[in-house]
Formats: sequence, structure tokens, C-alpha cells
Amino acid sequence: MTAFDGTGKVALITGGSNGIGAAVARRLARAGTRVVLADVDVDAGTELAKRLDGVFVRCDVREPADSEAAVAAAVEHFGGLDVVFLNAGVAGGGGVGDDFDLAAYRRAMGINFDGVVFGAHAALPALRARGGGDIIATASMAGLTATPFDPIYGANKAAVVALVRALGPAFAGEGIRVNALCPSFADTDILIPLKGHLQETGFPILNLDDVVEAFMRILGADGVGEAWYVVPGRPAEPFTFRGVPGPR
Repeated sequence: MTAFDGTGKVALITGGSNGIGAAVARRLARAGTRVVLADVDVDAGTELAKRLDGVFVRCDVREPADSEAAVAAAVEHFGGLDVVFLNAGVAGGGGVGDDFDLAAYRRAMGINFDGVVFGAHAALPALRARGGGDIIATASMAGLTATPFDPIYGANKAAVVALVRALGPAFAGEGIRVNALCPSFADTDILIPLKGHLQETGFPILNLDDVVEAFMRILGADGVGEAWYVVPGRPAEPFTFRGVPGPR
């Protein structure tokens, strides 16, 4: 593993106005990377992009054209694209029983999974033009274990993990590394509805700096199709999947 050298690199970050996306943007900017922030939060994103000497693009990741426009902005303003952080996400997709809510289901699936698919599709031509690069998608520990408290969220995060595991080897030959970041409960706005309960039960909340450090470790590693777990008190590393039984 080597330290990521961001000098001259260009990164696109969806969900870049706040939380994990904003924290990663600050870290990348300090490393010399030019950043393009793509988000629906225009005010926060515009202000952060100004502070980082970057670019903000309003982007609803549920719309393929918005992802394409964000990629085009990176190429237009900074000449290319090297790192794509498909991070936009929401909590709360509901369940399939009495708590089923069609609008909440479609919103969660659209942002958390469709947004990764559309973002990867839009970014591939720009990454190929650079001779390779990195795509990192934010999944979750919820994508690696059962989440009875929010099953739709768990389902779309598991779908992100499965997609990354497939795309990693598929694009490795082109020098495009695809991996997933899988944090547990991190201290961001998305956690607000659960934060009080977690604190009452003594469940450890992940420091945002640890998530950023894990992101940078993925950039400095050489694996593909990996799902890096990030949990309090443990060094971030790729989750080890058991092999499935083969035919007899």
C-alpha cells in the first residue's frame, strides 16, 4: 500500500456538500486534488467548493443526465477525471409490511443504488480517457449484515456491494479500480434519527476522520472489487467473503 498522491488529480464526489463526502473533499483538496462537488444541497456545496477552490454542480443522482453533467463539469473545468466517489445516500427506506412506503422505497433505492449505477456509467468514458482511475462507492456495514431495523436500506447497500464486487474484476484490465467503502454508524446528519438511541445503548459511533482515513487507504491500495469495512476500534480493511459451494 502506498500513500495517495493527489497532485494534478481530479475527483468527483456525489453527496459532496455534507458529511462523509464533504470530509473526503477537504482531505483530497489538502492532497492537491481538484474537487467537483455534486449534490442537491446547493448552498452548502457552493460554499464548500469556493473554500476548496473547486466546482459545485447541482446533481440529483436519481437522474442519469445529472451524473453525466457532473462528469462533464469535471472535464470542462479541470481537464479530466481520476477519482469518482459515489457517495450520495439517504437512510430510511422502510420495510415491506405495514411500514411499506412506496415513495420512501423509490427514493432510497434511487439515491443509494441507482445513483451508483448512473454515476459509474457516466464516469467510465472520462476515466478511460485518463488511462484509468478509481471508483469508490459508499455502501455500509448494512450491506454486509442483516438490518431488520431498515431492510430496504440494507438491501440497496448490499446491492452496492454486489455491484462493486462484479465491476472490480470487470474493469481492472483497463486500469479502473472499483471498490466500496462500508462504514458503520458514522457521526453525520444521516445518523440524527438514530443517534440518541445509539448513545443510550452505548453503541459506539464512528468518527468521521476514521471514514476519511479508510477512503484514503482504499486509494493507496491495489485491490479491486473489495468492500472495506470501517468500524470503531479496528483498522479498516477489505471484508473477507466466504466462497460459495460449487457444484458436485
